Amino acid sequence: MARVKGALNAKKRHNRVLKLAKGYRGARSKQYRIAKQSVMRALASAYAGRKERKRQFRQLWIARINAAARINGLSYSKLMHGLKVAGVDMNRKMLAELAVNDAAGFAKLAEVAKSKLA
Repeated sequence: MARVKGALNAKKRHNRVLKLAKGYRGARSKQYRIAKQSVMRALASAYAGRKERKRQFRQLWIARINAAARINGLSYSKLMHGLKVAGVDMNRKMLAELAVNDAAGFAKLAEVAKSKLA
């Protein structure tokens, strides 16, 4: 059986990594060994960043809801508890959207929460 040399597959693998490293500065986009390290780190950071983004958005929504709740005389935790007791099943993303774009609608929800807490 004839021996198979690895040049073609190695070249493909190198080109795939170098293509991912396109736009990196200096040797990071030219030399395979350095590009490979940079690409591995970048892909790991991208994965972590996708998880981090979810945390950051939730944090932003809570800050917006809290600000609007305090305008209506409630704290964030009291508002959320009041809404839960009232049976209002609305996620934080939608509550934050209401707080920013529809202050009157959010005020009504705050009144519902207040009435259930009292």
